Amino acid sequence: MAVSLLFLYGVAVLLAGLVGGWLPRRVHMTHTRTQLTMSFVAGLMLGVAFFHLIPHSALAPSADVDFTMLWVVVGLVFMLLLLRLFHFHQHDFAAADGTCEHRAADQHPHEHAHEHAHAQAPRGPFTWLGLLFGLSIHTVIDGIALGAVMRATPESGAGLLGIGVFLAILLHKPLDALSIETVMAAAGQPVRHRHYINVAFAALCPLTAWLFWLAVDPGLGIGLLLPAALAFSAGAFICIALGDLLPEVQFHSHDRLKLTLLFAVGIAIAWGIGMFEPGHVHFA
Repeated sequence: MAVSLLFLYGVAVLLAGLVGGWLPRRVHMTHTRTQLTMSFVAGLMLGVAFFHLIPHSALAPSADVDFTMLWVVVGLVFMLLLLRLFHFHQHDFAAADGTCEHRAADQHPHEHAHEHAHAQAPRGPFTWLGLLFGLSIHTVIDGIALGAVMRATPESGAGLLGIGVFLAILLHKPLDALSIETVMAAAGQPVRHRHYINVAFAALCPLTAWLFWLAVDPGLGIGLLLPAALAFSAGAFICIALGDLLPEVQFHSHDRLKLTLLFAVGIAIAWGIGMFEPGHVHFA
């Protein structure tokens, strides 16, 4: 059951990545749509980290709270350094293509200047390579998180174990693919090259999850590997939500309520998903 579920999760994540790379050629992502999506996904990722990944790690027989929190901090710091080193997320796609979506009443000089500072970030001919490298490492971590949580075998049936991690990745991955497509297009890369990169990037997360699943043989005993992987992934999710997505969400007065509500909805969904997961998780 868990193998079939992991396969279906992988296929869905693959399709989400492909759609994310294809979307900018067909649908105009406005500033507001992007902000609302990021706010919801940030809440979902934060909830998944605290309600799913950290408890699953701490409940492992070979781990304890101190061990789990150590690896949470390691994952958070690693992702923070990755974000600072590569600056690899370009989320304001409306600004990237030169369009703005402000209402006159909310167009304050500071906000306007701040947005255009993001829009005018340097995009040399090889900027997309740094973006691709940074997001690829990020995607490998996502794959490890999915593979690790699916290796945490429930006592009675696979159920929907891993559904929280899966949804967080599924909803976030199109944003990553959008980032790569947008920056490559701005750098003048031909459509064929962008298509090849999008396919490879979309396949990276499910391949990592499947390889992690195959590499970790429960018959040999997992020791501290899975708890560490789960806690590390939780730290990375927390950093992405608080250090990457939310700082990009600009709480303009006309959207503040919607953005805050969607953030809260994301957290609530992550908590509610726990009702569909088995109550007790052990590591084979």
